[in-house]
Amino acid sequence: MQKEILIAGFGGQGVLFAGQVLTYAAMDTGKVVTWFPSYGPEMRGGTANCTVVIADEEIGSPLVKNPPAVIALNLPSFDKYEELVQPGGVLIVNQSMVDRAAKRTDITTIFVPGNEIAEETGDRRLLNMVMVGALLAAFPVLTLDEAKAALKAHLPAKHQKLIPNNYAAMDKGYALAKAQMG
Repeated sequence: MQKEILIAGFGGQGVLFAGQVLTYAAMDTGKVVTWFPSYGPEMRGGTANCTVVIADEEIGSPLVKNPPAVIALNLPSFDKYEELVQPGGVLIVNQSMVDRAAKRTDITTIFVPGNEIAEETGDRRLLNMVMVGALLAAFPVLTLDEAKAALKAHLPAKHQKLIPNNYAAMDKGYALAKAQMG
């Protein structure tokens, strides 16, 4: 088994951290994993993406041309990666930043009002955890509980107080994606 996930958006949206949570969850459950970040020199406001590859055996390359799962946190990422998702794959889209419908019908596209859910949950910076929850509902390479355990185990002590809101954000994203999938 080898599954690839690409997460893309603007710097400052928590793209890299979302990938790290998935990476730690995979490592903590005994899987082989790579995390490959990429970002422009601007950091906040520039483009950012990361690729997470989760497998049962050695991974040949951290690079992925056609991922089976993508989280697109903004319109430029949606425009770029929609066409690259494998047929039959999953595309999780932050509807708060996208003003068009999906063009492809051979993939599952789930629109999540991530910014609004994050703000309702208590902090706009929870967008990434909303989207991770939605991804895990549609692409169950890890369980939601495994992702939560990794967050708790690897979040620095000074940020542990944020765990309940992060869990709530994950739960809301997960529930919304499950509802859309029927």
